[in-house]
Amino acid sequence: MKPEELRELYRGGRPNERARAIQRAFMPLARTGLMPWSAVLEVTGRRSGATIALPVVILRVRGAHYLVSMLGPKANWVRNAEAAGGRAVLVRGRRRAVRLVRVHGEAAVPVLRRYLLIARSGRVHLDVTRESSDAELRSAAQRYPVLRVDRDPAPPQGSVGQ
Repeated sequence: MKPEELRELYRGGRPNERARAIQRAFMPLARTGLMPWSAVLEVTGRRSGATIALPVVILRVRGAHYLVSMLGPKANWVRNAEAAGGRAVLVRGRRRAVRLVRVHGEAAVPVLRRYLLIARSGRVHLDVTRESSDAELRSAAQRYPVLRVDRDPAPPQGSVGQ
């Protein structure tokens, strides 16, 4: 798919029907943990209270795991995770209760750099490139949240196992 076609999938910052169909087709593979750099993130809807699942690119950088919001801080999954105090479930072969913690500044630079190398379909939404300077990537972290994936030390009652 060409970059302009990929951008059209999320015109206005929301997935269109074709993007949702691609996500639905991709999720069973992402759940297995067999596909590198993929997982399914489950967040609780801040208004509906329903579990919302979506495929994500998960990056390992310097021993920690991270997610990047290619659509910025107003992406529904980011807002839902924030409303839940960062609590979510990550499915990659097994289900894990996690806490998503936003990182800023220098800590976000290597994560964004890795994301730009790996996430071909995601990077077309960012206004930085693989050639961007560290200063440009630090600035971009304000526009594209970088979230560290930590184990949730106190998952809610009835939550998934660690």
